[in-house]
Amino acid sequence: MELRQFPCKDCGADLKFAPGKDALTCPYCGAENEIPESDVAVEELDFHEYLAQLKAGQETYEVVTARCTNCGAKSTLDENITSGECPFCGSSLVHEKASTRLIKPQAVLPFKIDDKEARDRYRQWLKGLWFAPNKLKEYARGEGGLNGMYIPHWTYDSDTTTRYRGQRGEHYYVTETYTTGDGNTATRQVQRTRWYPAGGTVHNTFDDVLVVASESLPRKYMVKLEPWDLDAVASYSDAYLSGFRTESYTVDLETGFGIATQRMEPVINRTIRSDIGGDEQRILSKDTKYFNITFKHLLLPVWISAYRYQAKVYRFLVNARTGEVTGERPWSWVKITLTILLAILIIVVIYVLSQG
Repeated sequence: MELRQFPCKDCGADLKFAPGKDALTCPYCGAENEIPESDVAVEELDFHEYLAQLKAGQETYEVVTARCTNCGAKSTLDENITSGECPFCGSSLVHEKASTRLIKPQAVLPFKIDDKEARDRYRQWLKGLWFAPNKLKEYARGEGGLNGMYIPHWTYDSDTTTRYRGQRGEHYYVTETYTTGDGNTATRQVQRTRWYPAGGTVHNTFDDVLVVASESLPRKYMVKLEPWDLDAVASYSDAYLSGFRTESYTVDLETGFGIATQRMEPVINRTIRSDIGGDEQRILSKDTKYFNITFKHLLLPVWISAYRYQAKVYRFLVNARTGEVTGERPWSWVKITLTILLAILIIVVIYVLSQG
């Protein structure tokens, strides 16, 4: 799947998508070329039907990617570029061409904030890191190293039916006599719990359970960028990707649903506890069946930078819709040590003054 080029209507130059607008902007003459609205709706696709098609090889298409020699991430390169740096770890990329069984994205959430605002958001986030090294702040004042990436995601819808066995706990109170410190006796109310067997069946409906379809970034950091305004997704068009890089998914459709069920489990447990009732609940066993499973393949926008500090790679991410920032950070042990010594000094001074 090679991305199309979009010539400017005024000068013919290659256009780039303008974050925050439904247009492609010419970097030479400044003309804005609107992206036509698609009449193709973003639809849920049948999960089991697509699994069967994938096994039959019906969803195979050619994809050109660059593979990182260090972390293994696969992402696109700009047109006519055969090498570069990995946006996930800063290592070298190797251009490769391979035929893989991939499901084409159905929808894309376009970039809303540009690289300047993303860097400003990062600087604000950095100010809250008390023990970050000064060199990290110097890096943040730089202008390079920021990549606009579309990260692949799955969303899953499912109805669930769960049969469970558990226990319902009901509190009661007893009066207890105890001896006080002066040798007298007193009474107090002590809470106890009676447990009763419980069992039943509960139903849940899940909509757009989001799963990162990439292994290039720690999943916990992508989750921290949530929530996403998924109601603003647009039907897939190469135009939205122009000027940005994309990553091919490495978490397949079936594996992604397994991750989605893990995200569903806390909701199912809350439903079970509500069904058990009482003051406390114990879930001893449960069996969940999943029905009417559908999915979407989405591309979500992230500004990402990878930098090396003392031979270790650190990354920060910015949600290109909301400006939410998260990432990895080094610690300044000099600052930490000085802070601890200062705290000890203050404690010693307070103690000396209290003895005087």
